[in-house]
Amino acid sequence: MINKQVIQKAVEICRAFQEARPFRHVEIDDFLESEVCDALVRDFPSFDTKKATNEIGRVGGKAVIENVASVSPFYSRFYDFINSQPFLDIMSKITGIPDLIADETLFGGGTHENLDGQYLDTHIDFNIDERRMLHRRMNLLIYLNKEWEESWGGSIELHSNPRNPDTDDVKSFLPLFNRAVIFETSEYSWHGFPAIRLPEDKKHLSRKSFSIYLYTADRPAEEVVAPHTTFYVARPFPSHVKPGEVLKESDYQFLRGLLANRDGLIQMYQDLLIQKEGRIRKLMQDKQPT
Repeated sequence: MINKQVIQKAVEICRAFQEARPFRHVEIDDFLESEVCDALVRDFPSFDTKKATNEIGRVGGKAVIENVASVSPFYSRFYDFINSQPFLDIMSKITGIPDLIADETLFGGGTHENLDGQYLDTHIDFNIDERRMLHRRMNLLIYLNKEWEESWGGSIELHSNPRNPDTDDVKSFLPLFNRAVIFETSEYSWHGFPAIRLPEDKKHLSRKSFSIYLYTADRPAEEVVAPHTTFYVARPFPSHVKPGEVLKESDYQFLRGLLANRDGLIQMYQDLLIQKEGRIRKLMQDKQPT
């Protein structure tokens, strides 16, 4: 299902992956055989609000379908392929990361659909699949948009340090049809995308992609840290908001949204900490002699 030319150029692609900055990544156009990508678009599931609850518990503009094998017969075939050893072997050749392991549950992956106005705060992903104690090593994002322009936003961005916008090194890729963006997940693989702003005559469109996350049993010792959740960095102020400038209504609403989003992230991390402390207390109580 992967384009044969991609497989033939695996060594060249791997070299580009290894040398890329701000962290190891590669962009590959025409990643899948054209008929495969066409079928993924043809059978792409309709937006389901039940699948659009975000990390802070609100229904948003992003729907994720993990159980892709139930979408259509073709999606079932594609699911079998991305969980097969031949697929994993190809991904190892492309990235130089050996012994990759698939996630049959596609936790957090599968089809992603983002509507107008949706964005993804810059973040690094959770580092350990605690169900199997595997290291998350690689993200493969396949874009399914036959029509997309840079001015619409939504381009995937890879950051060197989003906490310092003045020195942040950013690589950006349009989410174009049959384009794959592959990057190694680490403690510095910051990524996200700015808000989607579709023109009035394109509001019926959405940003569609298929996400695959791969794991390994081990990783280099110097890269190993304690298990953690996804860490987000809230978006910075827009560049035109500065002293002496008069805020428009749209600027005011944007800044209110930034603050609400930051408050939501803080609340999410507080809730996670409370849950973790509760689990620790229960474990300690269970170990008390009776």
